[in-house]
Amino acid sequence: MDTTQRTEQQRSADRRRRELLEAADRVVLRDGPQASMNAIAAEAGITKPILYRHFGDKGGLYAALAKRHTDALLDSLRAALDAPADRRERVEATLDTYLAAIEARPQVYRFLMHPSDGNQQGDQGFDVGKHSAPLLRRMGEELAQVIEERLDLGPGGQQLARVWGHGIVGMMHAAGDWWLGERPCSRAELVRSLADLLWGRLAAAGDRVGGPGF
Repeated sequence: MDTTQRTEQQRSADRRRRELLEAADRVVLRDGPQASMNAIAAEAGITKPILYRHFGDKGGLYAALAKRHTDALLDSLRAALDAPADRRERVEATLDTYLAAIEARPQVYRFLMHPSDGNQQGDQGFDVGKHSAPLLRRMGEELAQVIEERLDLGPGGQQLARVWGHGIVGMMHAAGDWWLGERPCSRAELVRSLADLLWGRLAAAGDRVGGPGF
């Protein structure tokens, strides 16, 4: 098999994988945590064994969907952090970006973060706990890197940046999960309250010399 043929086959496989993920997204938007491999295969017009062939198992499909949505969310968070505004406005914009994302697609959020007990067809629910912790850790590490690159935290700054990164992601996740379920206040009110909680050390820290600024 020559290089051109192998490249075309890889492009075809990548395209098919994207199509299957888009079909899975449609089912998740409709069914949330109750989305099943049976329903996803039916939406894609294939049999379940073919779906397994592309993703290995249910965990492989979950991981692919989680990466797809986490990549998009991280791109949005980076854009908020890079916006031409003062630090307080960027902090609020970043918090609001996360909350707006889970508010806009609550079924996707619940699929990624809340386990399902399965459905009446006997297709057991996705093992969310096994995969959601790495997803949150990835977000924490990404935010830690941004903090370290932009703020002068003094001696031990790298470790402190990781503490802050994971702490902020944990706060956003826990507060957002509670807010999405109960809606005790407006999104804007929640953003202001969380920003107030974060603001002490964030306001005091100076920008890293030569960095992009925070």
